[in-house]
Amino acid sequence: MPTDPRISQRTLAHYQHNANDFWQGTRDHDVSQNIASLLRHLPPAPQTILDFGCGPGRDLKTFHDLGHRAIGLDGAARFVAMAREYSGCEVWQQDFLQLQLPAAHFDGVFANAALFHVPGAELPRVLAQLFATLKPGGVLFCSNPRGNGEEGWQGERYGCWHSWPQWQALLQAAGFAPLEHYYRPPGLPREQQPWLASVWRRP
Repeated sequence: MPTDPRISQRTLAHYQHNANDFWQGTRDHDVSQNIASLLRHLPPAPQTILDFGCGPGRDLKTFHDLGHRAIGLDGAARFVAMAREYSGCEVWQQDFLQLQLPAAHFDGVFANAALFHVPGAELPRVLAQLFATLKPGGVLFCSNPRGNGEEGWQGERYGCWHSWPQWQALLQAAGFAPLEHYYRPPGLPREQQPWLASVWRRP
Protein backbone atom coordinates (compact mmCIF):
# COMPACT_ATOMS: atom_id res chain seq x y z
CA MET A 1 0.00 0.00 0.00
CA PRO A 2 1.43 3.43 -0.93
CA THR A 3 2.50 5.73 1.88
CA ASP A 4 0.10 8.51 2.83
CA PRO A 5 1.20 11.46 0.62
CA ARG A 6 0.64 13.83 3.53
CA ILE A 7 3.87 12.53 5.08
CA SER A 8 5.88 13.96 2.22
CA GLN A 9 3.76 17.11 1.98
CA ARG A 10 4.19 17.92 5.68
CA THR A 11 7.95 17.44 5.55
CA LEU A 12 8.21 19.62 2.44
CA ALA A 13 6.09 22.30 4.08
CA HIS A 14 8.53 22.34 7.00
CA TYR A 15 11.49 22.96 4.70
CA GLN A 16 9.56 25.48 2.61
CA HIS A 17 8.70 27.49 5.73
CA ASN A 18 12.18 27.25 7.27
CA ALA A 19 14.30 27.50 4.12
CA ASN A 20 16.22 30.62 5.12
CA ASP A 21 16.97 29.37 8.63
CA PHE A 22 18.08 26.01 7.20
CA TRP A 23 20.44 27.75 4.79
CA GLN A 24 21.98 29.89 7.51
CA GLY A 25 22.42 26.86 9.73
CA THR A 26 24.00 24.56 7.14
CA ARG A 27 25.79 26.69 4.56
CA ASP A 28 29.13 26.44 6.39
CA HIS A 29 28.94 22.72 7.19
CA ASP A 30 32.04 20.86 6.03
CA VAL A 31 30.96 17.90 3.91
CA SER A 32 34.17 17.73 1.90
CA GLN A 33 34.73 14.16 3.15
CA ASN A 34 31.41 13.11 1.65
CA ILE A 35 32.01 14.84 -1.68
CA ALA A 36 35.47 13.29 -1.91
CA SER A 37 34.00 9.85 -1.14
CA LEU A 38 31.78 10.04 -4.20
CA LEU A 39 34.33 11.57 -6.55
CA ARG A 40 37.19 9.18 -5.80
CA HIS A 41 35.10 6.34 -7.24
CA LEU A 42 34.42 8.25 -10.48
CA PRO A 43 36.66 9.24 -13.40
CA PRO A 44 37.91 12.84 -13.47
CA ALA A 45 35.57 15.71 -14.32
CA PRO A 46 33.39 16.34 -16.12
CA GLN A 47 30.94 13.76 -14.80
CA THR A 48 27.16 14.15 -14.76
CA ILE A 49 26.08 14.25 -11.11
CA LEU A 50 22.63 14.45 -9.53
CA ASP A 51 22.55 16.22 -6.16
CA PHE A 52 19.50 14.45 -4.74
CA GLY A 53 17.88 16.60 -2.07
CA CYS A 54 20.14 19.52 -2.94
CA GLY A 55 18.47 21.99 -0.57
CA PRO A 56 19.68 25.57 -1.13
CA GLY A 57 22.52 24.38 -3.41
CA ARG A 58 25.67 24.35 -1.25
CA ASP A 59 27.02 21.03 -2.55
CA LEU A 60 25.54 21.52 -6.01
CA LYS A 61 27.71 24.62 -6.43
CA THR A 62 30.76 22.70 -5.20
CA PHE A 63 30.30 20.00 -7.85
CA HIS A 64 29.81 22.69 -10.51
CA ASP A 65 32.92 24.57 -9.40
CA LEU A 66 34.91 21.32 -9.60
CA GLY A 67 34.03 21.07 -13.28
CA HIS A 68 31.16 18.57 -13.18
CA ARG A 69 27.80 18.72 -14.98
CA ALA A 70 25.73 19.08 -11.82
CA ILE A 71 21.93 18.92 -11.64
CA GLY A 72 20.01 19.46 -8.41
CA LEU A 73 16.74 17.93 -7.26
CA ASP A 74 14.55 18.95 -4.34
CA GLY A 75 10.90 18.87 -3.44
CA ALA A 76 10.65 22.24 -1.72
CA ALA A 77 9.99 25.06 -4.19
CA ARG A 78 11.91 27.57 -2.06
CA PHE A 79 14.99 25.34 -2.00
CA VAL A 80 14.79 24.88 -5.77
CA ALA A 81 14.74 28.65 -6.32
CA MET A 82 17.59 29.21 -3.85
CA ALA A 83 19.71 26.44 -5.40
CA ARG A 84 19.25 27.77 -8.92
CA GLU A 85 20.26 31.26 -7.84
CA TYR A 86 23.22 30.17 -5.70
CA SER A 87 24.72 27.52 -7.96
CA GLY A 88 23.68 28.63 -11.45
CA CYS A 89 22.82 24.99 -12.15
CA GLU A 90 19.72 23.27 -13.46
CA VAL A 91 17.51 22.18 -10.56
CA TRP A 92 14.45 19.93 -10.79
CA GLN A 93 11.52 20.21 -8.40
CA GLN A 94 10.39 16.66 -7.64
CA ASP A 95 8.85 15.03 -4.59
CA PHE A 96 11.01 12.08 -3.49
CA LEU A 97 7.91 9.87 -3.64
CA GLN A 98 6.98 10.96 -7.18
CA LEU A 99 10.30 10.88 -9.00
CA GLN A 100 10.61 11.16 -12.77
CA LEU A 101 14.25 10.43 -13.50
CA PRO A 102 15.87 9.69 -16.86
CA ALA A 103 17.21 6.17 -17.34
CA ALA A 104 20.97 5.54 -17.23
CA HIS A 105 21.71 9.27 -17.27
CA PHE A 106 23.97 10.04 -14.30
CA ASP A 107 27.53 9.02 -13.50
CA GLY A 108 26.97 9.80 -9.83
CA VAL A 109 24.15 10.51 -7.39
CA PHE A 110 24.92 12.46 -4.21
CA ALA A 111 22.20 11.96 -1.58
CA ASN A 112 23.48 13.78 1.47
CA ALA A 113 21.00 13.87 4.40
CA ALA A 114 18.09 13.19 2.06
CA LEU A 115 17.09 9.53 1.80
CA PHE A 116 16.25 9.21 5.48
CA HIS A 117 13.11 11.27 4.74
CA VAL A 118 11.77 8.46 2.51
CA PRO A 119 9.34 6.25 4.48
CA GLY A 120 10.54 2.68 4.88
CA ALA A 121 7.66 1.27 2.85
CA GLU A 122 8.68 3.41 -0.14
CA LEU A 123 12.45 3.14 0.16
CA PRO A 124 12.95 0.01 -1.99
CA ARG A 125 11.08 1.68 -4.86
CA VAL A 126 13.04 4.94 -4.53
CA LEU A 127 16.36 3.08 -4.38
CA ALA A 128 15.37 1.18 -7.52
CA GLN A 129 14.71 4.50 -9.25
CA LEU A 130 18.13 5.83 -8.23
CA PHE A 131 19.73 2.59 -9.46
CA ALA A 132 17.94 2.98 -12.81
CA THR A 133 18.97 6.63 -13.28
CA LEU A 134 22.65 5.77 -12.84
CA LYS A 135 24.68 4.60 -15.80
CA PRO A 136 26.16 1.11 -15.44
CA GLY A 137 29.23 1.61 -13.30
CA GLY A 138 27.73 4.77 -11.77
CA VAL A 139 28.13 5.58 -8.09
CA LEU A 140 25.66 6.49 -5.35
CA PHE A 141 26.74 8.32 -2.19
CA CYS A 142 24.31 8.54 0.72
CA SER A 143 24.57 9.86 4.27
CA ASN A 144 21.79 9.45 6.81
CA PRO A 145 21.39 9.74 10.58
CA ARG A 146 21.96 6.26 11.98
CA GLY A 147 19.77 4.31 14.35
CA ASN A 148 18.21 0.89 14.84
CA GLY A 149 15.21 0.91 12.57
CA GLU A 150 13.28 3.74 14.20
CA GLU A 151 10.78 5.51 11.95
CA GLY A 152 8.38 8.38 12.47
CA TRP A 153 8.01 12.09 13.08
CA GLN A 154 10.70 14.29 14.57
CA GLY A 155 8.88 17.56 14.94
CA GLU A 156 7.52 18.42 11.48
CA ARG A 157 9.91 16.11 9.62
CA TYR A 158 9.42 12.41 8.94
CA GLY A 159 12.48 10.19 9.05
CA CYS A 160 13.96 6.70 9.24
CA TRP A 161 17.06 5.83 11.24
CA HIS A 162 18.81 2.73 9.88
CA SER A 163 21.70 0.71 11.26
CA TRP A 164 24.51 -0.31 8.92
CA PRO A 165 23.25 -3.93 8.55
CA GLN A 166 19.74 -2.66 7.72
CA TRP A 167 21.02 -0.09 5.23
CA GLN A 168 23.40 -2.57 3.61
CA ALA A 169 20.58 -5.07 3.11
CA LEU A 170 18.33 -2.44 1.51
CA LEU A 171 20.98 -1.22 -0.92
CA GLN A 172 22.11 -4.68 -1.94
CA ALA A 173 18.50 -5.74 -2.49
CA ALA A 174 18.22 -2.80 -4.91
CA GLY A 175 21.20 -4.16 -6.86
CA PHE A 176 23.99 -1.92 -5.55
CA ALA A 177 27.49 -3.20 -4.79
CA PRO A 178 29.15 -1.72 -1.67
CA LEU A 179 32.31 0.34 -2.04
CA GLU A 180 32.86 1.84 1.43
CA HIS A 181 31.09 3.15 4.52
CA TYR A 182 32.06 5.28 7.51
CA TYR A 183 30.60 7.30 10.38
CA ARG A 184 30.65 11.07 10.88
CA PRO A 185 31.92 13.42 12.18
CA PRO A 186 35.40 11.90 11.80
CA GLY A 187 37.76 11.41 14.72
CA LEU A 188 35.11 11.03 17.43
CA PRO A 189 33.94 8.03 19.49
CA ARG A 190 31.16 6.07 17.76
CA GLU A 191 28.50 7.30 20.18
CA GLN A 192 29.32 10.86 19.04
CA GLN A 193 29.05 9.98 15.33
CA PRO A 194 25.34 10.24 14.46
CA TRP A 195 25.80 10.02 10.67
CA LEU A 196 26.28 6.87 8.59
CA ALA A 197 27.79 7.50 5.13
CA SER A 198 28.09 4.87 2.43
CA VAL A 199 29.14 4.60 -1.22
CA TRP A 200 27.72 2.13 -3.74
CA ARG A 201 28.18 1.21 -7.39
CA ARG A 202 25.66 0.13 -9.97
CA PRO A 203 27.41 -2.92 -11.50
